[in-house]
Amino acid sequence: MKLRTSLRLAVVASLVLGGAAVVAAPAQASPHTGEHGKRVCATAAPGSASCLAELLVDAQDAPVDPFRADGGAGAAASVSGKTPADIQSAYGLSGLSAQGRTVAIVDAYGYPNAERDLAAYRSTFHLPACTVASGCLTIVDQNGGSRLPAFNLGWADEQALDLDAVSAACPDCRILLVQASSSSLSDLGTAVNTAARLGATAISNSYGSSGDLADSTYGGYYNHPGIAVTASTGDNGFTGPSYPASSRYVTAVGGTSLTTTANARGWSETAWSGAGSGCSTLNLAPTGQNPGATGCAKRAMADVSAVADPNTGLAVYAPTSRKNSSWAQYGGTSLSSPLIASVFALAGAPSGYSNDVLYAAGSAAFNDVTSGSNGSCTVTVLCTAGAGWDGPTGLGTPKGTTGF
Repeated sequence: MKLRTSLRLAVVASLVLGGAAVVAAPAQASPHTGEHGKRVCATAAPGSASCLAELLVDAQDAPVDPFRADGGAGAAASVSGKTPADIQSAYGLSGLSAQGRTVAIVDAYGYPNAERDLAAYRSTFHLPACTVASGCLTIVDQNGGSRLPAFNLGWADEQALDLDAVSAACPDCRILLVQASSSSLSDLGTAVNTAARLGATAISNSYGSSGDLADSTYGGYYNHPGIAVTASTGDNGFTGPSYPASSRYVTAVGGTSLTTTANARGWSETAWSGAGSGCSTLNLAPTGQNPGATGCAKRAMADVSAVADPNTGLAVYAPTSRKNSSWAQYGGTSLSSPLIASVFALAGAPSGYSNDVLYAAGSAAFNDVTSGSNGSCTVTVLCTAGAGWDGPTGLGTPKGTTGF
C-alpha cells in the first residue's frame, strides 16, 4: 500500500479506535469552496438506468480526501467523510444485529476487485471480515451464476459505495452482490429477481431511469412482498419520477445532508438539494400514503431517506481504474438506498411490502426532517421539507429500526 494511503489509514484508525468516531460540535461543517458532487455514471438511454453515485471533487475536479479535517473551530478531530461509527450513531444502529440476514446489492457490469476493496474498507474501520470464502460475501451474475460481466469504472464505483454503505450500517449483514450484464432495466430487473430467489432480506437498487415508467411494464421485477426492495429517488431534485423508485412495490429513498450538532441526538439533517422527488401518474400509491398529504393523485416519492449529500457523504474505498483503488468521498441517493436496505435487514423481513410497513409506523417513528428544499414547485410539500411527510425526505430518516 502506498505511503500516502497508509498515512490516511493511520489517521482514520486513530479516529475510530474503540468503535466510536470523535466528532466535533459545530452545527454545520465549514464549506469548502468549489467542492461539488460529480456523477460517476453516464446519462442513461431510454430503457436503461444510470447509477446515482456522486464523487465529491474540488474546484479542479480532483477527488476530495475524505480523511481531512472538515473545518470549523475545534473540528480537527473530525473527518470529512462519514465513518461506520458516524452512520450507526446518527441512525441509532449501534449494537444491532442482522442475525445472518442478507442485503443484496443490484448493479450493472463487473468489479473484479470488489472483495479486495471491501476488505480494505472493513479492516480500516475495524469491522469483521466479510469474504467469499466465509460465505459473508457472494458475487454472482444476473442469473445467479459465475459469468461475471465486463468492468465498468462508473458502475464499479457505485458498487464500492454500496458495499461500504451496507458494511457501515450493518457490519454483520451478509452481502449478496448481483452484477447485471448491462444497465438495461430488463437486465437489472432480472438481477433483482435473482437476488430475491437467492434469499435476500433486503435488495438495494442505487440507480434510476428518468421518466414516468409503469409498473405494468417493469413492476414484475420489483414485486416481492416479504422482501424490502429499496430504490434511489435520483439526484436531480424536484424533476419528476425516477424508476424503479416510482414503483408502488419499492421503498423510494430520498436524501439528506447530515452534520454533527450539539443536540441530544448529536446530529442534524436537512433535505439535500439534489434529492429526487415527484409524482407518478401511472403507478398506485403505497398503502398508507395519503394523496391529500402528498399532493399526488397516485404514487409520490420519497417514502423515507438517509444521508445523500456528497459534501456530508461516506468515506469509501473505490476503484480509480480496473486495477487500482483509493479513498474518496461519495454521496447521492445511491448512498441512502443501501443504508435503508441495511436498516430493513436489521429489523427483519417485512410483512408484505416494505413501504407499507413504513406508513403503518407513522412519521413519529422516524427522525423528521423539517428544513431544506430540492427545488421550486407549486405544491410546496413536494419540494420543501416540513413536519411529517415531504417529497425530498419522505417520512424522515431511521430512528433505529422503530419504523421498519
